[in-house]
Amino acid sequence: MPAASPLLSRRALLGTGGALLAAPRLAGAQGSRVLRFVPQADLAVLDPVFTTASVTVNHGLMVFDTLYGWDKDYQPQPQMAAGHRIEDDGLTWIITLRDGLTFHDGERVLARDCVASIRRWGARDMFGQEVIARSDEITAVDDKTIRFRLKKPFPRLAMALGKSAPSLPVIMPERLAKTPATTQVTEMVGSGPYRFLANERMAGARVAYARFEGYVPTPHGTPSRTAGPKIAHFDRVEWNVIPDQATAAGALMNGEVDWVETTSSDLAPMLGRSRDVRVSYSDELYQTILRFNHLHPPFNNPGVRRALLGAINQEDMMQGAYGTDPRGWKAGTGVFTSDSPMSSDAGLAPLQGKRDYAKVKRDLAAAGYNGEKIVMLQADDYPTLRALAEVSAHVMRECGMNVETQSGDWGTVSTRRANREDITKGGWSAFCTGLSYSLDPSGHLGLRANGDKAWFGWPTSPELEALRQEWFGAEGIEDQKRIGRAMQEVAMQEVPYIPLGEYRRLQASRTDLTGFPLGAANFWGVRRG
Repeated sequence: MPAASPLLSRRALLGTGGALLAAPRLAGAQGSRVLRFVPQADLAVLDPVFTTASVTVNHGLMVFDTLYGWDKDYQPQPQMAAGHRIEDDGLTWIITLRDGLTFHDGERVLARDCVASIRRWGARDMFGQEVIARSDEITAVDDKTIRFRLKKPFPRLAMALGKSAPSLPVIMPERLAKTPATTQVTEMVGSGPYRFLANERMAGARVAYARFEGYVPTPHGTPSRTAGPKIAHFDRVEWNVIPDQATAAGALMNGEVDWVETTSSDLAPMLGRSRDVRVSYSDELYQTILRFNHLHPPFNNPGVRRALLGAINQEDMMQGAYGTDPRGWKAGTGVFTSDSPMSSDAGLAPLQGKRDYAKVKRDLAAAGYNGEKIVMLQADDYPTLRALAEVSAHVMRECGMNVETQSGDWGTVSTRRANREDITKGGWSAFCTGLSYSLDPSGHLGLRANGDKAWFGWPTSPELEALRQEWFGAEGIEDQKRIGRAMQEVAMQEVPYIPLGEYRRLQASRTDLTGFPLGAANFWGVRRG
């Protein structure tokens, strides 16, 4: 196994004498009303419906708002909605918009904007597809009223409309929402707490936002994830793209940036010695996965996918990507994160015990693998994803597989993974990534197995899809747990992906920042002092 070269390179940057790369002098206003942030990667795609990239989710939640938000318990709370009522034994939902909703261009937010936005989101997102499939009609009754007529009761409708994991059910003007879901919206007009400053965007370097003076926060609840009042305390937020984590750490220590979304465990001790810097792990667990392309050899063969389960050591994966601090990661996990009621050990035996590459090599041959070339996509500007890809490729080679790693920045990888052609036409075989939501089947991208409509990799499993529908109709939590166990057992047989373990995001910020909301990198509630 390689010695996780991204980690070694960061140590080399620090050097034995503790010298650090000089941090760049970053442009922009330096007042207390400006928040300077280092995202985990460049903002390559603007449309939060079009992509599942986490960096676009963070951007989308600044610029746009949603009808509902998720609180700390992942329960939906009204956000743009004032509330709703349910009629006709659960077959009709009436949602009323609250007063004061305005788009960044000055236009009022109307029910017809919401209907068009829901339809566009529902054409692309897996949870949204459930909403559309279960609806006979979604209409704007008047300027402030949205009506859903359902084919059968769907108690999780509000949860779907408040989804805070990709793709987001954001509300945009009807003229933009009429853009086909297969085409990216590039004009960023939302109704969220910050306006996107398009003229200041510099690809690979900088993104900027200004506080939207016309934003009226919901008067209900307390801030929690994406629920409750979203109070913007900064006049301006600047994203400074610094791919090298040591350089970002230096900029933070020098006071040139305020907040680094993701740093490495190698740098944490140095950052922690600064009285002006706070380093902390997030409360949430995120799943990392090795995703296969199910359309082309060799991973269109379930036997090949199953054989590789015997080669993956989750502890090695997590240490290679996230370091040796056990607070930062967890191994021995399945398809649902370990903080989920759906988590279990069902079907996980192939991932447990001593790894035997020779046996895996024999199992691959028995399954029909015959040396076909494998293209592993590797995101070089995400050190953790780069490490996961390097270790995964190494393990495959140890098992006798013909692997070529093809590198690029995350924007390139996230675009290329949509290519359904074979590797001779720019396609791919596998990539490593993280999943923002793996608590249950409702928004679990990796477990959707409806072929061409599935997430990148496009697995097909009628059994997984049937269990997913059964889960939506479950009477209570125990029934849901039973179905979750069954889904994991099927997943370990059909292997839509291999779980590589879970991690907690390690972030760093200046100590004078407070009010960080629970969840992802959200910018409301954060204040200085």
